[in-house]
Amino acid sequence: MENRIRVLRAERRWSQAELAAKVGVSRQAVIAIESGRYDPSLPLAFKLARVFDRAIEDVFFMTSNGA
Repeated sequence: MENRIRVLRAERRWSQAELAAKVGVSRQAVIAIESGRYDPSLPLAFKLARVFDRAIEDVFFMTSNGA
């Protein structure tokens, strides 16, 4: 799974720490999610989508190989 977190965060000029505070996780969690090393739980994915005022499928999507 891939995501647009880094792009959406940059559009709003939020730091990783600011985003982390908005959704209640650590900055390290944001780093791991942005880099694709960690897939967030469904509740966290919904929080992330909500904070960007986007549908979840606008933030997270499957790669072409289905991984």
